[in-house]
Amino acid sequence: MTARADAAAPGRTGADLLCETLLAHGVDHCFANPGTSEMHFVAALDRQPRMRCVLGLAEGVVTGAADGYARMAGRPACTLMHTGPGLANGLANLHNARRAGSPVVNIVGDHATWHLAHDAPLTSDIESLARPMSHWVGRCAAAGAGPGGADNVGTAAAEAVRQARAAPGRIATLILPADLAWGATDAPVPSPLQPPALAAFSAPRPPDAARLAAAARALLQGGKGTLLLLAGHALRAEALEWAAAIAATTGARLLAQQANARVERGRGRVMIDRVPYVVDKALATLAGTRQAVLVGAKAPVGFFAYPGKPSSMLPGGCEVIAAATPEEDGAAALRELAALVGAKREAARDAIAGNAAATGRPEPPRPTGAITSATLAQAVVAVLPEQAIVCDESVSSGRDFFPMSWHAAPHDYLQITGGAIGCGIPLATGAALAAPARKVLALQADGSAMYTLQGLWTQARERLDVVTVILSNRRYAILHGEYAQVGAGAPGANARRLFDLEDPALDWVALARGMGVPGERCETAERLTEVLRAAMHQRGPFLVEAAL
Repeated sequence: MTARADAAAPGRTGADLLCETLLAHGVDHCFANPGTSEMHFVAALDRQPRMRCVLGLAEGVVTGAADGYARMAGRPACTLMHTGPGLANGLANLHNARRAGSPVVNIVGDHATWHLAHDAPLTSDIESLARPMSHWVGRCAAAGAGPGGADNVGTAAAEAVRQARAAPGRIATLILPADLAWGATDAPVPSPLQPPALAAFSAPRPPDAARLAAAARALLQGGKGTLLLLAGHALRAEALEWAAAIAATTGARLLAQQANARVERGRGRVMIDRVPYVVDKALATLAGTRQAVLVGAKAPVGFFAYPGKPSSMLPGGCEVIAAATPEEDGAAALRELAALVGAKREAARDAIAGNAAATGRPEPPRPTGAITSATLAQAVVAVLPEQAIVCDESVSSGRDFFPMSWHAAPHDYLQITGGAIGCGIPLATGAALAAPARKVLALQADGSAMYTLQGLWTQARERLDVVTVILSNRRYAILHGEYAQVGAGAPGANARRLFDLEDPALDWVALARGMGVPGERCETAERLTEVLRAAMHQRGPFLVEAAL
């Protein structure tokens, strides 16, 4: 077949229209790993200095960074990935982003429309690959009389951003055929729904009045048998004060769901525990709950199924009332619930972190001796600066930090939300780009770090202020625990070969330096504290291997 006449279309292209539309709608960061089909979009990006282009050396870094950016910026970035296989490489962290309620606009390049019929090696069903991890999937379609028919690209891009911005934040995937990217167009940029500076989430729906009234009745009548379970924006500082006031007034118990996109924590803020991950602990924690009032949360279930154990963590017969769904305004729901139950915001003062009499949690001791989950948490609490961002993919070895962080400086806490490991380093990368004036600390398990190790290179290239702490126990510790939990007994030689990261051991300092990130291995809690304190007072990426 001869080359198409529109292959060298002059002037403004569909890719230019796409880029202009994204910028007009407040999308000014592009996390990318492009290929041949996306070269005209790359050329359009090259003509737009307002768009910050960030290269990820694997698509899992690209999608995970977009998630971290969205959680802290409150608005979407776009990703750029190469056809179906490139998208497939990024799906795991899109799963986490979806569970986090993060707005993300994926741009996925595809073959030229007339080339698809030839079934070239990279031809795939991109729509089917995208759909399980996307709330919306669209394809730029040819329109107009110009070469390539690129006139509709702007409309499609505007719709993708609109879909991503819908509360609580959604994944929108737009497929861009190569000929629509290079095709000439003079179509105007669609008008943004609101000024770019405000292009964050669309306003969430107000909570339903009838469900709020039912929730208020349950709270007033239930006392300690009532659980107030929070997620989403209900876990921000102001909303937590209203939640604490409601709990103090009604006697209800206050908890966060097990996995959350972002929690505002630390001294001077209302602190909140979360539903435990381990099923037996969760069942014990929630025993006696007769009513569960949900604000942005889902009813708690086990992360996995186990022989002889229930899927629901709530007792049988427990009434569940959704005061606000994840799509509704959880912060407004708490304010209205407070009014309905007669709670005043001042009632939250005894729940503010730092009041040892109210919290019953003493200041953690000075970390000494071997590095354990507890001494690592003590070290982080001791050195964490004001307004830091903690990105937690420590999995099993870092579980002591969350309860101990009652005594840390005020910070934002971001965690893995969908259970697809490999999000931690990219999450920290995106968060640092969204909040460049704030220190980012990544608590990272060693096994899951290997999924997206390439994110360290992006941190070095972008000069990001991220300290990564690798919890180096040289094993998938959580799998040892899960092996016992499911009743499989003690792991033998073959199972240990699948669970342990030795022979050879990973040298994290060498790996980091190979990516352009300096680092140090620490083997005592005292040295870990010293190194972390120094890292907190310097800018730029740094890695600490904590030998557990």
